[in-house]
Amino acid sequence: MLELRGITAGYDPRKPVVRDVSLTVHDGEAVGLLGPSGCGKSTLARVAALLHRPTAGTVVIDGERARGWRHRAPRDQRTAFGVVFQQPRQSADPRLRLRDLIAEPLRATGRRAEAAERVRALAPDVGLSEELLARRPHEVSDGQLQRACLARALVLRPRWLICDEMTAMLDASTTAALVGVVETYRRESGAGLLAVSHDPVLLERWCDRTVRWGDRGAALNDAAPAETAASPGSTAP
Repeated sequence: MLELRGITAGYDPRKPVVRDVSLTVHDGEAVGLLGPSGCGKSTLARVAALLHRPTAGTVVIDGERARGWRHRAPRDQRTAFGVVFQQPRQSADPRLRLRDLIAEPLRATGRRAEAAERVRALAPDVGLSEELLARRPHEVSDGQLQRACLARALVLRPRWLICDEMTAMLDASTTAALVGVVETYRRESGAGLLAVSHDPVLLERWCDRTVRWGDRGAALNDAAPAETAASPGSTAP
């Protein structure tokens, strides 16, 4: 289980964009986080993935508190997460060919020997041909690059996926394809998912439940049966 307890976070300690928010994602569960642009949901997602240290609150991963953030997080906790961001060109090294981009987490964790086999296995799943794998980011479309970024997020077989507006820049067919890849992986692995979006229709179709972002950087209660909520100082069921 992934738990965020009383999280306050931002980029200026005097002006947090997330205030005392709690949220739970159970094993194998898909939770949507719905809210308008700029409300703080992406910051909360980065905290959940151990990429941003909160000013207050606790992240608990499978019963154990997070023991660090970014490169200071212990490897077993850091590699438990696969993250896909909204803008692939800002999260991809322009010097790397797509096959090396996908294999980057394996090399970073000393598992270089597994790289070729894992890339070969993942490429057809995300719809990348051998020809595309040999190209660099500037030689492919946004959709093709996002496919590579999703493969990179899956390459370490994470227990938790964080998809932060993963499909916001994509057309409908690419969106459907990538959501399908995520769901296949979750079904086969039992991974949990936190999907961040401003699109309620997408989250309704994709997730088991949706948490709506409200005022003051907190998620509010919603009476809709398919949706639950996290409120300040509480944890979503």
